[in-house]
Amino acid sequence: MIRRQGDRLLVSGALTLASVKAVLLEGSTAIGQGVRSVDLGEVDELDSSALALLIAWLREAKRLKRALVFTNLPPGLTTIARLYGVADLLCVSQATGSPAAGSSSPASSSHH
Repeated sequence: MIRRQGDRLLVSGALTLASVKAVLLEGSTAIGQGVRSVDLGEVDELDSSALALLIAWLREAKRLKRALVFTNLPPGLTTIARLYGVADLLCVSQATGSPAAGSSSPASSSHH
């Protein structure tokens, strides 16, 4: 399920092969309408198709020459991204109040 709050999308529920197609279309439309961040903090079930979804949204944002960041990525999703070697493709912004592995190292990530 997707809810929009201004230039932010809040994604909740399952991001699995069964649901990702509808979420992809809805999110892509929202990106075209100016969404700049996607909060995944309420996602409670996912599989590797969730990673494909995020990469597709990044591709759509790039096509439209827009920036897109992800916040509150579930740990399982970051693990999948690392396993597939695409973690660096995800533009991740640390949201306040969200514990992150390695958050004690201040220079853990720098993108240009």
